[in-house]
Amino acid sequence: MKNYAAQQEFILSQITNKYYQRRDFSRCDLRGIDLKGIDLSGVNFIGADLRDANLCGCILTRANLSGANLMQANLREANLYEASLCEANLINADLTRANLCGTFLWRAKFTGSNLWGASLCDVDLREADLSEAKLIEASLIEANLVRANLTGAKLCGAKLLEANLTEANLTGADLTWANLTKANLNKANLWETNLIYAKLGDTIMPDGTIEQPQIVIY
Repeated sequence: MKNYAAQQEFILSQITNKYYQRRDFSRCDLRGIDLKGIDLSGVNFIGADLRDANLCGCILTRANLSGANLMQANLREANLYEASLCEANLINADLTRANLCGTFLWRAKFTGSNLWGASLCDVDLREADLSEAKLIEASLIEANLVRANLTGAKLCGAKLLEANLTEANLTGADLTWANLTKANLNKANLWETNLIYAKLGDTIMPDGTIEQPQIVIY
């Protein structure tokens, strides 16, 4: 290709051309590409460079983004249902109100990313790095967060019902008003964690004890 812009335009045409829709973009250089609102379901982006890419509103259901570099990418309101992002780099990415339900995020890096209001029900976030991430009002129902790093994460009002946080690091995390009903915090690190007004009914605490639900008498 004559230049980078021409290469990006050529790749975009391969994705959007209804007569020739290329589905494999593994390890391609897609930095800064604008794919806003495009249906990319099932596309292979393994190891692709998608730094600063605009994927706002994209349909990425069951897409494979394992090992992809999505640093500072725009994924606002994107649909990533059952997609694979194992070991992907999502540092400082914007995933506001994105749908990540059933997504595979083992060892993914979300440091400083924005997941405000995102749906993360039944996700695999084992050993993921969510330090300093914004998970305010996010839904993490039945999420697997075993050994996840949530140091300094903002989880105000997050729904963590039946989430598995075994051995997770929640040092300095803000869980104000979070719902941890039936969550498993066995061996989790809660050093300086803010649990003010958090709901802890039937929650397994770090020492293995079970926090009884509060009974409010009016």
